[in-house]
Amino acid sequence: MVRDRDASAPAPFSGGLHPATFYATAAHDEALARLEWLVGQRQRCGLVLAEAGLGKSHVAVAAARRLGGLGAEVAVLSLAGLPDGEWLDLLLDRLPLDAASRTEPGRPWLKLENRLRENTLLGRATVLICDDIDRGPADAREGLARLVSAAEPRFATTVVVATATPAGLTRVPDALRQRAAVRIELPAWSDAEVADYLACGLARAGRPTGLFAAAAAATIRRFAAGVPGVVRRLAHLSLAAADAEGLATVEAATIEVVWRELSPPEPPAQQLRDDDAEAAIVEPRFKAVRRLWG
Repeated sequence: MVRDRDASAPAPFSGGLHPATFYATAAHDEALARLEWLVGQRQRCGLVLAEAGLGKSHVAVAAARRLGGLGAEVAVLSLAGLPDGEWLDLLLDRLPLDAASRTEPGRPWLKLENRLRENTLLGRATVLICDDIDRGPADAREGLARLVSAAEPRFATTVVVATATPAGLTRVPDALRQRAAVRIELPAWSDAEVADYLACGLARAGRPTGLFAAAAAATIRRFAAGVPGVVRRLAHLSLAAADAEGLATVEAATIEVVWRELSPPEPPAQQLRDDDAEAAIVEPRFKAVRRLWG
């Protein structure tokens, strides 16, 4: 039965950006390989494009681990929602400057230039991974464009990797778009990738990999539109609902009920009157879902 499990085992479908929970599809592996090529060939800029929720931030974190392991100095900065004037100080906080460099008086831009020059003299790549550049402040976009456009030798080993949504590409400066040696687009997960994600998550938690019925992965993919975060949450709640009901497997019908709990349809206003609104409320079949969601 689904509920026959070790309570101390890790959750199979946990979220976050931790390496242990990162599920890499073939598209993610290809993205990381191309970013590695970008640094190895001393190119100046790369772009990662994807709709919201399709893994741009996961790729940014995974790329930082991989490139750092290859000897590059890597800084990851999320630009979404930052006000003007703050990005450079935050970026410097993510670089391993010595105490004297941090406290010495001087403009932040000069401190950044000095660090980039030092890395260039050492033959070490500096990789600045800027997540959600299309949602960042104008001064950050202009500053990054200045870095990739500069012809000075001190920037020879500096690489800027920027992520954005396709719709936000118009807010990415021309200098970044034109100089991007790689342009990576992350697609939504397929049925097969969702099925593999479910099996990998269950195996990681020490549970049978066949708990989800054959049609379950396709149903999850369809409702979640292949968006990894929604897939993860729907899989977690569906497994909890099946567990609460003592079901042997998670079937497509269970997933559909859980999805209605997550996104209840709104009936047309003319079909509901004040005196029968209470009668229109349907009690959910799986009580556990409401408890988890609430």
